[in-house]
Amino acid sequence: MGELIAVLFRGLIFLFLFLMVRSLARSVLDGFRSAGSASHTSRPPVLTGGELKKDPVCGTYVSPAVSITRKDKGETVYFCSPECRDRYLGR
Repeated sequence: MGELIAVLFRGLIFLFLFLMVRSLARSVLDGFRSAGSASHTSRPPVLTGGELKKDPVCGTYVSPAVSITRKDKGETVYFCSPECRDRYLGR
């Protein structure tokens, strides 16, 4: 009976050490991935909150900070994409 307890105890210690090493390795690898990808996808931050404008072509609501705008009869019109702007202009 003493041998069985010793084997189980060693197994639990091995499992604990394995999980700790795996967790440490994941943390290190995730740090490398996030550091490498940050330089490739440097998009400007989009502010949250505020009023959204409705694209008159497709009906999508878009933030004025990232929308494509066009003046029409003295009024600013907001578009979600160049394609919607072109469709609105009849191109």
